[in-house]
Amino acid sequence: MKDIDKRIIEIIERIKPYLNQDGGDVEFVKFEEGIVYVKLKGACAGCMFADLTIQNTIEELLISEIPEVIKVEKI
Repeated sequence: MKDIDKRIIEIIERIKPYLNQDGGDVEFVKFEEGIVYVKLKGACAGCMFADLTIQNTIEELLISEIPEVIKVEKI
């Protein structure tokens, strides 16, 4: 596992408890060419606010803490 993958996972782990409170979860899939790919699970998978959660929470935090990250996309 690459160092950047570990850093991404550490940040995602900090977000998970908030998603878990609402019955959801997020899983890191891969990092490729500046894009973090995640899979939403549980209540997040079908939630109409899933895109907002990715953009306003996960993406914002990852971009602010890891300069190599330019975008987050769900799979």
